[in-house]
Amino acid sequence: MAKSMIHFALSVLIVLMLQGCTSHDGGGEGPHKQTVEGDDGVYVEILTPVKPVLATEKVVADTDDPAVWIHPEDPSKSLILGTDKGEDDDGIDGGLYVFDLSGKIVKKEDILVTDRPNNVDVEYGFKLGDETIDIAILTLRDARKIRVYKLPELEPIDNGGFPVFEGEAEIDRRVMGVGIYKRQSDDAMYAILSRKEGPSGTYLWQYQLEDAGDGSVSIRKVRDFGLWSGHPGEIEAITVDDELGYVYCSDELLAIRKYHADPDHPEADQELAIFGIGNFMSDREGISIYDVDDKTGYILVSDQQSDRFQVFRREGEPDDPHSHPRIKIIKMSTSASDGSESISIRLNENFPNGLFIAMSNDRTFQLYSWSDIAGEELKSRKN
Repeated sequence: MAKSMIHFALSVLIVLMLQGCTSHDGGGEGPHKQTVEGDDGVYVEILTPVKPVLATEKVVADTDDPAVWIHPEDPSKSLILGTDKGEDDDGIDGGLYVFDLSGKIVKKEDILVTDRPNNVDVEYGFKLGDETIDIAILTLRDARKIRVYKLPELEPIDNGGFPVFEGEAEIDRRVMGVGIYKRQSDDAMYAILSRKEGPSGTYLWQYQLEDAGDGSVSIRKVRDFGLWSGHPGEIEAITVDDELGYVYCSDELLAIRKYHADPDHPEADQELAIFGIGNFMSDREGISIYDVDDKTGYILVSDQQSDRFQVFRREGEPDDPHSHPRIKIIKMSTSASDGSESISIRLNENFPNGLFIAMSNDRTFQLYSWSDIAGEELKSRKN
């Protein structure tokens, strides 16, 4: 009996030594998880992959980035937009797809692979003539321009699109990411764009969307800003927090960068925060925000090569709104996920507390219930 107790004690000691500063929880039917003390504080890591509720129908070639349009009267009729970049080697054209919440393709805008559709974003309440409409903006990387569509019709309202990053070297003009900012004070609307590469300090360009007076929109550059760490990474993913007035972008091999989204802010060019520096396997990709209320919530960032998403506190710390601690890392069922989007309202029975959608390299977008993403560690919005 005494010998058995000694063996048991030695076994426990060995396990504790192997764990180091990491304590484990979970087992049974729940997700296996561990509590980790990292360089920037303590966070929870979910080790068992979270499963999606469903996946969309497959696109033809190569999914990249999703966005969601919320139906104003019946959220169950909301739509998912997703890009297909096409395939250069095989000459397969890409497109902008529209899916319903069951993942079925309901519409597609065909786009030449030579134009290379990349990222898409959605915004609400653009004033066009006598109408107030919702819009989507699509980036065409190799065409070096953006397209603007009226939603939910997916009707072009841009007279064929707008060249961007004009006046820069050709290689710098390959447009990648887009985040739309709607200023709360006057409803002015802006597209913030990233590119394949460009000078640090002016990597991002911001354009104001305006009514052209003929049923179409026009754009006008209002500023350039944004630091960049340089090759071999790039800045692609952008998300905008309209309520708090911030824009976040993924400097892929370094960190997440934060700036004021309002081009007229007196500190518009000042970098407010740089976070998510450690504990990523490689690329920081898709960024999205889940809002618990107007001021609090979570920033989710794809840790692409590890098939994980890392979660940071949206509102920062009580004494520093620009300190964004890591609070959770979630193992996902996505493969090499790039773009993502978070919706915080009830959409239907599958997504009672909201939706998290992420690209997967099997040519689908995976749809997760926020409840499964949140687990015990994160709050949900009270709808």
